[in-house]
Amino acid sequence: MSSETTETPVPTDPPRDADVKHGDVLPPSAKAVVAVPPTMPVASAHTPPPHRKRGWKLPALLVLAVIGAASGGAYWWHVHQAGLPAGIVSGNGRIEAEEIDIDTKFAGRVAQLLVDEGDIVKPGQVVARMDTSDLQASLEKAEATVQQAQRSLDEARANVEQQKTQVTFAQQELDRTNTLAARGYATYETLDQRRQALNGNIAALNAANDRVGEAERALDASTHDVQLYKVDIADNTLVSPTTGRIQYKISNVGEVLAAGGKVFTLLDISDVYMDVYLPTTQAGRARVGSDARIVLDAWPTFVIPAHVSFIATQAQFTPKAVETEDERDKLMFRVKVRVDPGLLLAHAADVRTGLPGRAYVRTDPKTEWPVALNAVAQ
Repeated sequence: MSSETTETPVPTDPPRDADVKHGDVLPPSAKAVVAVPPTMPVASAHTPPPHRKRGWKLPALLVLAVIGAASGGAYWWHVHQAGLPAGIVSGNGRIEAEEIDIDTKFAGRVAQLLVDEGDIVKPGQVVARMDTSDLQASLEKAEATVQQAQRSLDEARANVEQQKTQVTFAQQELDRTNTLAARGYATYETLDQRRQALNGNIAALNAANDRVGEAERALDASTHDVQLYKVDIADNTLVSPTTGRIQYKISNVGEVLAAGGKVFTLLDISDVYMDVYLPTTQAGRARVGSDARIVLDAWPTFVIPAHVSFIATQAQFTPKAVETEDERDKLMFRVKVRVDPGLLLAHAADVRTGLPGRAYVRTDPKTEWPVALNAVAQ
């Protein structure tokens, strides 16, 4: 028996990359082993997104900030009221003054500006002039018409005098003819002629009187035209209505403005005040005319005498529905504290608006002012 020899496969080295050709099948031992990464969850189209926590922190912080501001404001108000007697209250504010616009009455060109920003002006002081060349020409024409109407009136009056003499002469002739006709020395025809002549002269006198009336009315109309043009020219000369300081210069020389165009803005330093806001319990006790004091931050030792000139009838900072006592305590009323006009005129150059400070109102007339507020400025 022939024995078959079994050949044991000899392991061979794996082929190198250079020996491998495209399309060759590698032996099992030559196949590369690749590590498989761990399985990752794959999000399905139907998988709901992960739940996120709502951002509740920001609204909560805002609410806390509002509550803190309200509490701080209430604390600040009570601290500033703590050092005052029971019959005196105070509030913050700024010095303000009424603004008056100096405008043109008619359309025209700015011809001259006589003041500048910051200047103090007095009542009736000329601050600007508008170009009135056209009005001046119309005035001269109206004055010429007046002269012509005056001559017409003089002529009409002279004609009346002439007609009066004619009537007198006609009346004398009628009287003589009437005497002669009664004696038979004149005919009745002549008498009728004298009577008709007298009637004609009387009619002419009446017409002359009517012409005098027309001439007088024409003269009055021309005179009124002259007065109107003079008023218009005067209105084109802009003057200050009160004592004040020029706050703004809005127009320049040469600008053409429409009717009502602004030239200056004037601060009426005779009407200076401070608006403060007081709670219900304090504003309800204040009265118009109550004594007050103003102390500015810029001059803390300068006490300005004042009085209450206005108390609002409606509250500010009011809730929509006032149903509880706490909500009623939040009602704030505007109170206007006005500075004494005599003091303002005496210190016109020192008046400044916009300065912050505090106003003190005496709600009880029997309460004495503290020493720091008793020495008022003179």
